[in-house]
Amino acid sequence: MANLKEVRSRIASVKNTQQITSAMKMVSASKLRKAQNAIQKMRPYDEKLHNIMRHISGDVDQEQVDSVYTTEREVEKVLLVVISSNRGLCGSFNTNVIKKAESRIEEDFQSHKENSNLFIYAIGKKVFQYFNREGYQTAGHEEEMIEKPEFEPVRELSGLLMKQFAEGEYDRIEIVYNQFKNAATQILKSEKFLPVTTDEEQEDAEQKTDAEYLYEPDQETILLELLPKTLKVQLYKILLDSHAAEHGARMTAMHQATENAKELLRELQLAYNKARQAAITNELMEITSGADALKG
Repeated sequence: MANLKEVRSRIASVKNTQQITSAMKMVSASKLRKAQNAIQKMRPYDEKLHNIMRHISGDVDQEQVDSVYTTEREVEKVLLVVISSNRGLCGSFNTNVIKKAESRIEEDFQSHKENSNLFIYAIGKKVFQYFNREGYQTAGHEEEMIEKPEFEPVRELSGLLMKQFAEGEYDRIEIVYNQFKNAATQILKSEKFLPVTTDEEQEDAEQKTDAEYLYEPDQETILLELLPKTLKVQLYKILLDSHAAEHGARMTAMHQATENAKELLRELQLAYNKARQAAITNELMEITSGADALKG
């Protein structure tokens, strides 16, 4: 059994760790409230915008929609935009999104990877470090954007991605990220960013409400104008989702670490009491033995 000094040292160390994890949990909880509020405000706007898109695309002849963003091409070059965090201590948040991205590559893009036609755009330090270390081709990376998502930088990035797709640099762009559900749950998602599939919008339009719209100047023009705006909003919402999911994962991880430290402290305290009791018993036995020897 460890001596008293060693146990006391371990108890002090675990208490210090518990204080740190508890403080990190409270910080993450505070940041989570702000991030959750942001994504909850954004979702109704995003849903309404997509609902309008569904209404219009459901009434428009798809052959009349002449947009570079809806052009289906033979997929030769693929860009995966993978979103992680810049820091660790958030459980399996980063590991899971990396596994999801690798799963998508194995499922549909393995041949593109082997032919050097697969590129990674990393948003977050962790995902950039991983794919760069593993030898993937990186098309670029962002770190500040995920710390505090704001629309203007996202608008510029989405504009860059749309420009690259329009110029034929990539034939398909997908985004892999963690979608926020609640503090304890993140849903791994892989969404096609480009090209926009209007057929899916048309299928959803069958379930639209009875609301009627007056179009000015015409449906086709409005649809072509809404497409780039919808893509920018989609990317912004995805970043807000990932931002909230990160803080939820970190808060949960720090809560679990704090609880684990509490359990470890209980075990160490029990070990300390046993060691102290054994030491006192040995001292009493030595005293008793010494007294008996003096009497003899």
